[in-house]
Amino acid sequence: MATSEDVEMEPDAAEVRRFTVELEFIQCLANPDYLNYLAQDGHFQDETFVNYLKYLQYWKKPEYSKFIKFPQCLSLLDLLQEAKFREELVNIPCTKFIQNQQMQLWRQHFRKRATLVNSTIKKQGDQIKEEGKGK
Repeated sequence: MATSEDVEMEPDAAEVRRFTVELEFIQCLANPDYLNYLAQDGHFQDETFVNYLKYLQYWKKPEYSKFIKFPQCLSLLDLLQEAKFREELVNIPCTKFIQNQQMQLWRQHFRKRATLVNSTIKKQGDQIKEEGKGK
């Protein structure tokens, strides 16, 4: 049986929905094409929208950021606090530059990861060989 304390601690449906919508939106900020769309559609000139972007900075706190799958969205959220950056996003070359930077970062990450995985596999293989020699 649920106690009154249990009921108070459970988030209601509206809170869960708000959390989900904000999480989805903040992760969309990792998409430069979406940022370009927002800029071209005039959202960055809307003071209410800009204030909403300021409000979303709470997602940088660890208790919220742990739910984010595309952490680059937090860097872009920081950049979106700057009016000049928001103005530049209307230009497709700016969007393409951001995309290129993301691709380079991902390539570098996957190369490092592959190197780490390969070295771990080699070490494990060497350990197995050493164990086999001892028998």
